[in-house]
Amino acid sequence: MPLTREKKDAYFVKIAEYLNNYSRLFLVTADNVGSRQMANIRISLRGKAEVLFGKNTMMRRALRLFLAENKGHPFEKLMPKIQGNIGFVFCDGEMTEIRDLLTANVVPAPARSGAIAPCNVYVPPGPTGCDPGQTGYFQAMNIGTKIVKGQIEIVSEVFLFAKGDIVNPGQAALLQKLDIQPFSYGLKIDSVYDNGSVFAPEVLDLGEDDLAAKFIQAVRKVAAVSLALEFPTMASLRFSIANAFVKVLALSLESGVAQESTQIYHDYLADPSKFAGMAAAATAGDAAEAAPEVEEEPEEEVSMGSGNLFGDDEDGGDY
Repeated sequence: MPLTREKKDAYFVKIAEYLNNYSRLFLVTADNVGSRQMANIRISLRGKAEVLFGKNTMMRRALRLFLAENKGHPFEKLMPKIQGNIGFVFCDGEMTEIRDLLTANVVPAPARSGAIAPCNVYVPPGPTGCDPGQTGYFQAMNIGTKIVKGQIEIVSEVFLFAKGDIVNPGQAALLQKLDIQPFSYGLKIDSVYDNGSVFAPEVLDLGEDDLAAKFIQAVRKVAAVSLALEFPTMASLRFSIANAFVKVLALSLESGVAQESTQIYHDYLADPSKFAGMAAAATAGDAAEAAPEVEEEPEEEVSMGSGNLFGDDEDGGDY
């Protein structure tokens, strides 16, 4: 049923309001998502995010109108991604929380003939509930079976089809006969927009340690390029200083002329035994720091009163 002019105008007003008020959003696809499931998703996101779907032509037009009034806005990065069964989920809160709510709303679904499998599917071993007269059906599917207590039982796990394969009628009928619903459908996050940056949803799983490791890796690459180009940067400065000292040390040792910074190396080469004691002392110091401190218990003082040395009188008596 085509939209009326009033509904289209209301849609453009709503999407313009969301684009003006929100700086974060998820681009999601809603393939095989029913209306009831979509209603449950909206209920779970109530007060935390706004879900907006529509025809791609209307979404592109609304975005073009917004960009015409806001020249150079980062939302223009979203234009190439508006294709297929796409929608927006606008939010301002913690994106990982919204992501978890989106991915949690999934429902199981049967494997229909002609559908593209979103995952690998296996048939588990065990009783099938089918009578022995249907043994030929399983033999035609190359599935090993045996008869146990008057019903067919699958001997071992069977790989049925892989992710990306098209489900054929026989496979769909087998799963339906065994009452297996191997697929699950829900909103799938395609991309994430956050204050002008568009990235994959896997980035939300990165923690502080992951970011620190990637930063260190990037600094190392910058330092390596700077050293190769002989162009000093803050990343390569300490390596340049170390390399310069190595060259100074090599010239000093080769010429035999000692400097203040290289004197210790000349002394070591002249008589390495002088530094044996220093190494032992350093090792002992490290061991002392590593050893736990043991608190000594104070000794109890014993009273040595003179009144009991010469007699048993408590008042001292005559002696």
